[in-house]
Order: sequence, then structure tokens, then C-alpha cells
Amino acid sequence: VQLQASGGGLAQTGGSLRLSCAASGRTFSNSLMAWFRQGPGKEREFVAGVTGSGSTLNYGDSVKGRFTISRDNAKNTVYLQMNNLKFEDTAVYYCAARSTPSRVVFTGRHYYQYWGQGTQVTVSS
Repeated sequence: VQLQASGGGLAQTGGSLRLSCAASGRTFSNSLMAWFRQGPGKEREFVAGVTGSGSTLNYGDSVKGRFTISRDNAKNTVYLQMNNLKFEDTAVYYCAARSTPSRVVFTGRHYYQYWGQGTQVTVSS
């Protein structure tokens, strides 16, 4: 599985961005997909995740109510809609995949086997 993230850039506080992650491979529709981020000097943290069917979602506490994860299995793509952006959302955002089917969304990095290259999101205050 190869992952290609895009959509990062510069936004103002209160603004919006949408990230996309295009995946290769025939197992995408079974894969657990997630977004993580790593801010300057910080550990990589879980942002949001979605199961293969799209029926189960999970969000990190800092983004609940502002970010929405979704997927389009026909396009092998997962999205992260980010609204009401805050300065502290500034980070490199990574998409990740776990090819083993799951009914739950894991928040730990070690559960995910495949990682994209990351896309920079910068929020100006």
C-alpha cells in the first residue's frame, strides 16, 4: 500500500482546509485509515480514523467538533476536512493505513503499517 497525502497549506485562524490521501492497492476498502499529525517539537499524535466500511469514526480530543474524516472507497481516498482551524493545529499531517480489517479505530501509531509522506499545515494567528 502506498499513500499520497495532499491538500496542506497556509490558512488563517478560523479558516478551513481539506486534506486528501490517495491510496494504492486492492485492499483499501478493508483498510483502517487514519490521520496523525506532528507539530514542532511534539510527538506524533492521532487526529482521526475511520474503519474500512466508514461505519466507525474516532477523533482526537483536540479536534472533535472541528475536523471530519471521510472516505471514498471507489476512489481509494480518505479525506480530512478541517474547520475552525487554530494556531495549534499547525503540524505535518500524515495519513496511515492498517491493512488488517478492524471494527475499531486504533489511536496508537504502532497499529498502522503504512504511512504517507506528510503534508504541512500552517495556521497563522
